[in-house]
Amino acid sequence: MGEAHPPASLQLLFGSQREAFRSNPFPSPRERKSDLRRLEALLLAREDEVVSAVGADFGGRCREEVLFSEFLLSIRALRHARKNVAQWIARRPREIDWPLQPARAWVLPQPLGVVGIVSPWNYPVMLSIAPLAAALSAGNNVMLKLSEFTPRTSTLLAKLVADAFPADRVVAVQGDASVGRAFTALPFGHLLFTGSTTAGRDVMRAAAENLTPVTLELGGKSPALVAPDADLDSAAADIAYGKLLNAGQTCIAPDYVFVPNTLLEVFVAALRRKIQAYWPAPAQNPEFTSIINERHFGRLEEYIREAGDRGATVITVGPSTGSDSRRIAPTLVVSPPGDIALMREEIFGPILPILTYAEIDEAIAYVERHPRPLALYLFAKSKRIIDAVLTRTIAGTVCVNDTLVHIVAEDLPFGGVGPSGFGRYHGREGFDTFSHLKPVFHRRMPGLSRFLRPPYGRLHEVLKRILIG
Repeated sequence: MGEAHPPASLQLLFGSQREAFRSNPFPSPRERKSDLRRLEALLLAREDEVVSAVGADFGGRCREEVLFSEFLLSIRALRHARKNVAQWIARRPREIDWPLQPARAWVLPQPLGVVGIVSPWNYPVMLSIAPLAAALSAGNNVMLKLSEFTPRTSTLLAKLVADAFPADRVVAVQGDASVGRAFTALPFGHLLFTGSTTAGRDVMRAAAENLTPVTLELGGKSPALVAPDADLDSAAADIAYGKLLNAGQTCIAPDYVFVPNTLLEVFVAALRRKIQAYWPAPAQNPEFTSIINERHFGRLEEYIREAGDRGATVITVGPSTGSDSRRIAPTLVVSPPGDIALMREEIFGPILPILTYAEIDEAIAYVERHPRPLALYLFAKSKRIIDAVLTRTIAGTVCVNDTLVHIVAEDLPFGGVGPSGFGRYHGREGFDTFSHLKPVFHRRMPGLSRFLRPPYGRLHEVLKRILIG
């Protein structure tokens, strides 16, 4: 692992960034584009190193998966921001009613100063670079806290950032939980955190001491609802891929699925076929990602054991594996009790609970009774069912007839709601998150509003009747 930053050093780094920002508080579009272009060029030059580092940290992660889910999305975020930053930075005119004339009004997007980003271990590249692209496009100086659970990737990213920027412009911080606590206690202009709901609460408490605004990208239990009229084969293909990419270690992976009780056996059979088509013998397949560490491997094995002990039907797809490779075979858990850990906690692994319903209203009601998810996946053809789910459920994002792909749409905002987080980034929403959208009212010459000042008399009665009616 690279050199960790002592907690005491963070104040010095923050102070130097704050002074640097004061010397250039509104970088031009050209400067911002240059920052984004330089970071993109360095990433492209280090492609092989990045892929190797991620694979080594996981103990087994397919090159193609890293390229598409980490590298490609990072490059797309940088390019999208570079393409649009001149438009985003422009004044946004607002209307002025006639009693306030003559005047102009607009919103001026202004950098916040020094902003903080805390990235997680599950997608250590993409979930560092995508918010960094947003913060840089908004003209900020940035401190980035990298995950200690992916030490090779974090060390490489820290070096890449150091090659691209002086430390008083962008700096990547490494270290354990004590460094993370000191980091989130800094008085940032804005703090974006991606991680667990439990850690998110700690981040909010730390940020509250400085009244630092926060964006929390958390997770939770994202459901997949399969309607009676869905194309079962297509739904099974999309759910299998969405669940098992990165061995389920994805915050927007389907966490459980609801299917009509009359279609359960057909759907389970379709799921098994699709899983084996994507990853033959997945637990021994080098294209199937390993679990990040022994602690999470043990946690997932305990989830499976408890489900079997409590009477759920446990279906292992392909041969199982041991802890030497930290690969867990995809596991379907049919009709699990609602009070077991598998149904209470975010799974973050290749285990898929399958629930059934008689009427889809039961599934909708179940989703609404539980904490609001980061994503909801619906497989349906009926406009009536689609509209019912869209209007009766609240989720960070709804994706109809697919999984995961909404994360690739840079022009769609990304974020949670309630326990799955709050705030948005990606595209213009990311730019806005890291900006102060400052309202400006510009008086050209004395206006009608002066007639509303004292001393009050007959003229005010006339004006009141005109303005109020």
